[in-house]
Amino acid sequence: MSSLYSRSKDLSSRSRKSLSDSPPSSPSPSTKTFRQDRASRSDSSGVESPSDRLSARTSTYTRRENRLASLSKTEDDSTSKDYKKLYEDALAENEKLKSRLEDSKQELTKIRSQLDRVAQKQDRISERSTVFESEKREKEALEKRVSNMEEELKVLTELKSDNQRLKDENGALIRVISKLSK
Repeated sequence: MSSLYSRSKDLSSRSRKSLSDSPPSSPSPSTKTFRQDRASRSDSSGVESPSDRLSARTSTYTRRENRLASLSKTEDDSTSKDYKKLYEDALAENEKLKSRLEDSKQELTKIRSQLDRVAQKQDRISERSTVFESEKREKEALEKRVSNMEEELKVLTELKSDNQRLKDENGALIRVISKLSK
């Protein structure tokens, strides 16, 4: 019994310490009724015996422990539920983000393939235009060469006709000189 009393005394001093550690506040309605109940019990009997005080303390301690245990239990449950809910929310968010990432990757692949196709078309067009330009330059060079050759041909025919005329004149002069020399 004395060990129970000393234990209850230690616990009550702990509860006083914890109460004195906290900042002063106005008593809650449940604390007021608890104090009123205790006061009415002490008034009804007149004088409290040590065993009454001990049983009151142990019952107070028991009630307080039960109240604290139920509070901590609900806090633990709510905390674990909160953590579980947070974990589930985080998982759901991760799944959404993974899905969006996959969609983005697929869209990126699609856009890259389109870009490659456009680049290939552009290369073909530029190659065609380069080929076309080179063919055009080649054609112009050939046309210029043909026109130069035509002019040279005209000059050549003129030179041939002049040459033939000169040969004819030369032949005529030779005949004239040979008749004169006879």
